[in-house]
Formats: sequence, C-alpha cells, structure tokens
Amino acid sequence: MEPRESWAALAAGGVAGVCVDLILFPLDTVKTRLQSPQGFRKAGGFRGIYAGVPSTAIGSFPNAAAFFITYENVKSLLPHGSSSYLSPATHMVAASLGEVIPFSLVQFPLWESLKDLWSWKQGHVVDSWQSAVCGAFAGGFAAAVTTPLDVAKTRIMLAKAGSSNARGNVLAALGGIWRTQGLSGLFAGVVPRMAAISLGGFIFLGTYEKTRQLLL
Repeated sequence: MEPRESWAALAAGGVAGVCVDLILFPLDTVKTRLQSPQGFRKAGGFRGIYAGVPSTAIGSFPNAAAFFITYENVKSLLPHGSSSYLSPATHMVAASLGEVIPFSLVQFPLWESLKDLWSWKQGHVVDSWQSAVCGAFAGGFAAAVTTPLDVAKTRIMLAKAGSSNARGNVLAALGGIWRTQGLSGLFAGVVPRMAAISLGGFIFLGTYEKTRQLLL
C-alpha cells in the first residue's frame, strides 16, 4: 500500500467507528440488558441507555482506525482478488489480525464476497452505498451465528464473584445456559443484536468506503 492509502484507511476507519458508535450505542445497551440473567427490567430496562456514549465515541476512533489500517495492509500483502480461490482466506486472516474473532471471520469474508459478486453482476466495482448494503447483510448473518458466544460473554461479564461463570470458561457458560434455558437462552437478544449489527454494518462499512474514496 502507498502511504496515502494507509492514511486514508486510518482516517476513514476512525470516522466510521465514531459514526456507528454514536448511533448504535443505545441498541447495544438494550441487547446487553436482554441477555442479563436478572432479566431486562431488573438490569435497567430503558433507563440510561445513552450513559457512557461520549467515552465510547472517543475510544472508537483509534480502535476502528487501527483495525482498518491493519486490515487493508494485511490484505494488500496476501494473495487476493475476485478471481483467486484464496480470496476468502485472505479476508479471514486480515480481519482476524485486526479485530475480534470469530465474528470478523464470518463478517468480513462474507462482506468482501458479496461485494465481489455484486461487482461481477453489474460489470463494475460497487459504489459505497452498495458496499454498505453488503455490510448490512454480512453483519446481520455474523451477528446471528455468533449470538450464543455473545450471550456467554455477557453472562461471564455479569457473573458474581465465586460463581461458575466468573471463572471465564465460555464452554461451561454455554453449557449452563443450554441446561437452564435451552435454545432460547443461547439466542437471547438475537433480534436486537442482528438489527444493531446490520445497521452498524451498513453505517460502518458504508461510511468507511465513502470516506476512503473521498480522501483518495
């Protein structure tokens, strides 16, 4: 990558991160409370869903910027291109080095594949709004299939000291949820999670692509 491309990825990623967190922070709060073992109302309901937005937005700029400069640089170093059978693996490696796995292992290869398919269908590279639509579909799918892991993470974070979940064992947490609440427990909050991340994928990836194009 040329220096200007790296700077564009850095700046565009930061802008995209701030935009998506300012808009979607309340939905994430609602989703976390839905997954709480206390229940939605006892966990706070709709009270104070905007609390902590400023600090989150400030922290999101460097995090998103670091992710995208890592993602783009790693992607440029590995075999890629719509005609390469290694393309999905390239995107998986780039995403895993930049962000949280396994969510990114699902979202980013799917996002890139959808963009490649749409570009091939229309005969030219997708526009930023089309990239945003691909991001929404990829984000929603990734959100759905990784919901059980997200529920387990939430239970571990909210666990009381000395409880079995406080040990941080994800598999044990998943097993406990399955035994006590079944499938509905594992997928608690899946609808707001999918809604938030689909919208987040649209805003985050669409804003990133548009800002990067403008900077370049």
